[in-house]
Amino acid sequence: MGDKMSATQEKQKPQSIFSYIKSALHFITTVIMYTVLLMLIFVAILFVLYFLDQKKNIDSGKNVPPLFNAYVIVSPSMVPTIKVEDAVVVKRVEEKNLKKGDIITFNSTDYRYSGITVTHRIVGVEKTSDGQTLYTTKGDNNNTPDSSRITYDSIYGKVIMRIPKIGYLQYFLTQSYGWIIAVVIPCLGIIIYDIIKLVRTIKRSVVPRRKKPSKNVIQTPRKDKRVRFR
Repeated sequence: MGDKMSATQEKQKPQSIFSYIKSALHFITTVIMYTVLLMLIFVAILFVLYFLDQKKNIDSGKNVPPLFNAYVIVSPSMVPTIKVEDAVVVKRVEEKNLKKGDIITFNSTDYRYSGITVTHRIVGVEKTSDGQTLYTTKGDNNNTPDSSRITYDSIYGKVIMRIPKIGYLQYFLTQSYGWIIAVVIPCLGIIIYDIIKLVRTIKRSVVPRRKKPSKNVIQTPRKDKRVRFR
């Protein structure tokens, strides 16, 4: 009896491990899919706002930066506040709403970054005699401020959100193998898993189950049909 019980337990053990692994994989793929879905929704919302704002500006004849935009950081000048491969979301703001301490993204005129989009902090605000505002910027990780000051026209927006390490995901998804691993394979896994569940459900509903005799029914003894010879 003991040998039979141990044999039964050994048969059930691999099955339970398999079901655990299957559940874990299903959970992981579901999390990945929902994460990608939320990111796509977020990007879609930004795109819609971007399109509506640009259309409004074009119709009114204004030449201004987009209402929202996003940039991936590629240099360590803002470490530890913003690290390499982090993404920042910037929002266009009015000149009166910019102040010392704000982190902005702008078109740099510094000889080190000339013509490059840079994200640095405002460390000084100065008004000229003709009423123009000049902003002195500096990277948190740099020893000295940027050599040239910028005007409001060079500013794309103020940083309102930081998304850590999204640059790695962006690079991964831009590769053909990354798209297959992160999106295609999890989708196929979930679809196959749901198909298997559906097939099992259909089989259970189609195959009739044997009815067990009711306890309340009194079973009459069978008559002996054998021929008796006298």
